[in-house]
Amino acid sequence: MNRREIFKAGVALPLLSAHGISSEFAHPTRYPHPDLVTLDPSFRGFLGNTPIERLFTSSSMYWAEGPAWNGQGNYLVWSDIPNNVQYRWLSENGHVSVFRSPSNNSNGNTFDLQGRQISFEHLTHRVVRYERDGTVSVLAENYGGKPLNAPNDGIVDLKGDIWFSDPGYGTLGDYEGRKTDNGSPQPHQKEAIYRIDGKTGKLFQVADDIYKPNGLCFSPDYKKLYAADTGSSHYGAAAPRIIKVWDVVEGTTLTNGRLFASMSMVVDGEERIGSADGIRADVDGNIWASAGWAGAGYDGVHVFNPEGQRVGHIVLPEICANLSFGGIKHNRLFMTASQSLYAVYTNTRGAHYC
Repeated sequence: MNRREIFKAGVALPLLSAHGISSEFAHPTRYPHPDLVTLDPSFRGFLGNTPIERLFTSSSMYWAEGPAWNGQGNYLVWSDIPNNVQYRWLSENGHVSVFRSPSNNSNGNTFDLQGRQISFEHLTHRVVRYERDGTVSVLAENYGGKPLNAPNDGIVDLKGDIWFSDPGYGTLGDYEGRKTDNGSPQPHQKEAIYRIDGKTGKLFQVADDIYKPNGLCFSPDYKKLYAADTGSSHYGAAAPRIIKVWDVVEGTTLTNGRLFASMSMVVDGEERIGSADGIRADVDGNIWASAGWAGAGYDGVHVFNPEGQRVGHIVLPEICANLSFGGIKHNRLFMTASQSLYAVYTNTRGAHYC
């Protein structure tokens, strides 16, 4: 690919100075990177000699979401929800291409134990699986005789069960799906978290004691499930901007839902409170949460230890919607942020394969 083609594709390239030297060298990054902020000395998840890379950006990519790492293919897939496409980034050469179009305004993506892609579609309010022969299997689209709102994000456990959130954003407006105009923040039914049994395909509701469940992740031992609550988008101050946690009982149900962490943070002496979105656990039990909607100095990734204390902060220049650990050693954090894809190597590894 020549330089003109790369620019057309939207890949970010360093600019050249009059002397032909990349302008990124005119203002080199001094290690440790100033935007990798350790807030507590007990946290050792950041490296001192690594950059935050902007792997891809495009003015025609409107809202990057749902990154998922495929270890078999050594690539990352993510969604641009409003543009109804999925992209793929190849690890060996950094090439970015449209992976699936149309995508039915898919939001989150993940991979099952067999390496098949699972996507959570806003437009069709479905959970789907892309089979090896190219066909699409619909895994869930209704519950209790009513359509799902708009499946958002999901994860797979060791049994092959798929757990997903259904806050309804894809049916609350036309920008990321198709609006269901019933005047309620609940397009079809109460927001909830669901589980699809990997053997029987049966759908179970496992929790609805949350305003709008968004990103999900398990603890490293699968005994806890975490969920970001973004209900303040439609319920206002009644909905706390938090991450919740439940105990997983016998790998099938949830109990004891409670506060894990608040998204309130002091920045430059001022208390700010944004929202978490996508979340992932590392092997030490820390929870890495994409964070945004509270301005520069807040937006990026917030890291919480297993007790819910904020111990690390990755400051990004764009609102971060979601994240995923990946790479050959599973120690690289990929972050979809507004119109860009970022990555940074860490001093830990993702707890789960996707």
